[in-house]
Amino acid sequence: MTLTEYFAAQPTSAALLPDPIPLLRSLTNGALEVLAGARKVDQLARWLSEDAFRALAARASLSARARSARGIAPSRPAFRILSMRVTEPADGIVEAVVVVAGPGRTRAVAVRLEGLDGRWRASSFAVL
Repeated sequence: MTLTEYFAAQPTSAALLPDPIPLLRSLTNGALEVLAGARKVDQLARWLSEDAFRALAARASLSARARSARGIAPSRPAFRILSMRVTEPADGIVEAVVVVAGPGRTRAVAVRLEGLDGRWRASSFAVL
């Protein structure tokens, strides 16, 4: 067994994990605050895979540049979750779409959570 294999994340059954709904709500809210410039993406790192973290960080950078070009200051907008669709395609896997209403627009957030090392982690995260 190599060191990489030894330290690789171990899948966890959904029966051993907490309810994913509160995490889906928190991640959605946190990601939208990151895109609005009110939160640092590093604050969500614990719950994101490396790929999901990089994608959100790149999107946050683009949002910051767009705000700067328009002269808009970062703010903490109020969001309201309109609906949430959650499926479990396999044990320890949760896929969800969260529809969120914010000031001026409604967005969909697609999330895939995987049970790894005894906790949920978002392996895919997209704000549409």
